[in-house]
Amino acid sequence: MSRESDDLAELDKTSRIQTQNQTPAADEDLEDLALGEDYALNPEYVPLVADALDRGDAERLRDLLSALRPEDIADLMGFLSPPDREELIPHLDPETLGEVIAELDTEIREDVLEHVPSATLAKALGEMESDDAADVVDDLEEDKRAQVLAAMPEVERAAIETTLGYEEETAGRLMQREVVAAPQFWSVGQTIDHLRADSEDLPELFFDVYVVDPAYKPVGAAPVSHLLRTRRDVPLAQIMEPVTEIPVGMDQEEVAYIFNKYHLISAPVVEPGGRLVGQITVDDIVGVIQEETEEDILALHGVSDAGRDASILGITRSRFWWLLVNLGTAILASSVIAIFQGVIAKLAVLAVLNPIVASMGGNAGTQTLAVAVRALATRELTAANAWRIIWRETAAGLLNGLAFAVVMGLVTVLWFHTPMMAVIIGLAMVINLFAAAVAGILIPLALDRMGYDPAQSAVVFLTTVTDCVGFFSFLGLAALLLF
Repeated sequence: MSRESDDLAELDKTSRIQTQNQTPAADEDLEDLALGEDYALNPEYVPLVADALDRGDAERLRDLLSALRPEDIADLMGFLSPPDREELIPHLDPETLGEVIAELDTEIREDVLEHVPSATLAKALGEMESDDAADVVDDLEEDKRAQVLAAMPEVERAAIETTLGYEEETAGRLMQREVVAAPQFWSVGQTIDHLRADSEDLPELFFDVYVVDPAYKPVGAAPVSHLLRTRRDVPLAQIMEPVTEIPVGMDQEEVAYIFNKYHLISAPVVEPGGRLVGQITVDDIVGVIQEETEEDILALHGVSDAGRDASILGITRSRFWWLLVNLGTAILASSVIAIFQGVIAKLAVLAVLNPIVASMGGNAGTQTLAVAVRALATRELTAANAWRIIWRETAAGLLNGLAFAVVMGLVTVLWFHTPMMAVIIGLAMVINLFAAAVAGILIPLALDRMGYDPAQSAVVFLTTVTDCVGFFSFLGLAALLLF
């Protein structure tokens, strides 16, 4: 009996060890388990990585990470705890680490950079494109920045320092300094031979060979697709296409507009004298468009991007002042109601219907505001067509006001059996929806003309107008027609 017990204990021990080492992914393809059909990281994959980190299982961790691209590892970092991130960093080679750091959210990147040794970070930066490397260096503390730059080769260090010399959110910061250029007297064959001979010095991603004059000013661009299907003896000057030059100091939002308007894949960046200093590719512009869109959406609601690691106090502080401004406008709107306290006291139904007019005006105004802000951002609304857009939006507001005046009038008659009250709320609805349309289009235009971001502050002005006009029109008409 004792022998059987020993055998069973040994069998149980072996089983437990096998179970501990086996994971749910043992019989499955790790790539299928890692990402869902929408290419988002599967929630059950994060605990697998965290468990491998806790157990110090380097082999298992290597297998898990091999199923992920650098962009997916960056996403994974956002779900891991700070200690787990620190443990994960040594398991990434410099090239992968550089690509991961480039994809991290700002808050998470700052946390990760604190735990990357300066020498390791210098190697990782050397594997990155110059624009991404400059962004990372810009996020470093002063002391660590000096250590990292000192550990880099002189050429790479000089490129990053030059990029950091340009203002933030300009083409100079956005561009990569690595470009492919060729003199206009070269043939297609000479250009292809040059690309093959100097392949290690080429940008990681490029679409055009920029044709330059002796002063290194771009005079055209030869798309790589044209090079590959053209005879070797054809001069570059015969196949080159016109280029859209981007000034180095241009705002990145303007650059994104140019790329979108002319359907560009890449564009040369030039200094004030016209000399070629870099290029911007469409993958950089996608990031800019996403960043600007997110900023506008958040600004319309008076918040900033909290990030996955934001603290409660930080979020509270960032939203407090905007809420304080809204409190002030709410008090202003309430002061309009206070003017008609006596009227409301005589007829309680006014207190029931009063919020409806203001609410409908706010919603209608927000619709117009959203259209106007988008049109301004995409340059669809300019001085050339401003009056036509203003007329269109105000006419739409007036027609909606008439339509909802009829709807709300019928509801009021059925609800309170008071025809005169239906007339009052119908008139107030027309007035406030018309005012909402006017404010929704004119406020962002005025802010844009004054140099302010319409997405940042237009909402608070709009709600003030619709609340005050809504309350005043409804209660004022009631005081005039009923008492």
